[in-house]
Amino acid sequence: MSGPLEGVRVLDLTSVVMGPYATQWLGDYGADVIKIEPPEGDVMRLSGPMKSDRMGHFYLTTNRNKRSVVIDLKSPSGRSVMLELVKTADVLIYNLRPRAMERLGLGYEALRAVNVGLIYVGGIGFSQRGRYAARPAYDDLVQGMSGLPWLTRQAGAEHPRYAPLVLADRLVGLQLALAVASALYHRARTGKGQKVDVPMFEGMASVVLGEHLAGELFAPSIGPYGYSRSLTTGRRPYRTRDGYLCTLVYNDKQWRKFLEVIGRPRMMDEDPRFASQGARLANIDAVYGFLAEMLATRTTEEWLRLFEQADLPAAPMYSLEDLKRDAHLRETGFIGEVAHPSEGTITSIANPTEWSETPPSIRRHAPRLGEHTIEVLRESGFAEEAIRSLLEEGSVRAA
Repeated sequence: MSGPLEGVRVLDLTSVVMGPYATQWLGDYGADVIKIEPPEGDVMRLSGPMKSDRMGHFYLTTNRNKRSVVIDLKSPSGRSVMLELVKTADVLIYNLRPRAMERLGLGYEALRAVNVGLIYVGGIGFSQRGRYAARPAYDDLVQGMSGLPWLTRQAGAEHPRYAPLVLADRLVGLQLALAVASALYHRARTGKGQKVDVPMFEGMASVVLGEHLAGELFAPSIGPYGYSRSLTTGRRPYRTRDGYLCTLVYNDKQWRKFLEVIGRPRMMDEDPRFASQGARLANIDAVYGFLAEMLATRTTEEWLRLFEQADLPAAPMYSLEDLKRDAHLRETGFIGEVAHPSEGTITSIANPTEWSETPPSIRRHAPRLGEHTIEVLRESGFAEEAIRSLLEEGSVRAA
């Protein structure tokens, strides 16, 4: 069975994380993703550990289901090659700054003249309509500007810190992939291509503000910023007698069951702080403090067994090793092993969506730098002599 985007050709001029993560999703869904790399390659190829030169672990996990073509876009011949590829493309995605694309002669109007149906998508730092338009953007900067480090301090951390993963790139990368799919649907209905910008700053701001505007959502304000349940210092894995437990006792039904488990069945009637969801939210520090006190009295395994019997949500706190070895993820095929032609056996992480008719699949390994240059040029109608000439002058390179 083929993926839902079979037959869609994507030219991927992105590097680092946001763009490659988005285009990997498109590749998983069946698109033919052609990764256009500069002669030195995507910078994340250098992010170790690695077994082979320019095949870093980060690159390997964000670039499967792609073909690598090396083009020097700064050379006139390289730009001419790029324009030939654009003629047969459905989508072009870039994460250079828009002004850099214009300097290369690869702005939207120039490419639209070559392919009127092209969907031209920029994974950019900031909306081009505001004063930050020309600024560079990386995950750390966008996390900082969207308030995440400030939120960690509000939630009790001694020092503000970024999320311990490249969070903004990945969240906005998903927004980018969704924008591409939506633009493809629009073109299928109307026949029209278009230019789409997906800015990181606005993308992360939409996530953070959607949760934390709180009382400032209203005009005039009816309270401070911040969703109190997310910001309370008690919102963390709970210490048990021998480890940690992750649980969320949330609605009235769950609280009644929990209080029965601990032998306090009338507490919701006797203590107004626990009487309703609204009351518990207003007294969230006390509520989480009470939970912490109770959960410290038994072992993690005892609590997991009791919570399962009471149909209450609970889970152990995993390490990364626990996550990789999780039996459920192994049973579902989400985690496995695959053979890479240059890297040997590596861990495979499946696309996390499941489809009845057009499931995503892993069809190609993350490519070596320039692995498919000659193959793609041949498909695009370049004669063998022309390919040899381009290789000799350095406008394109092959593995």
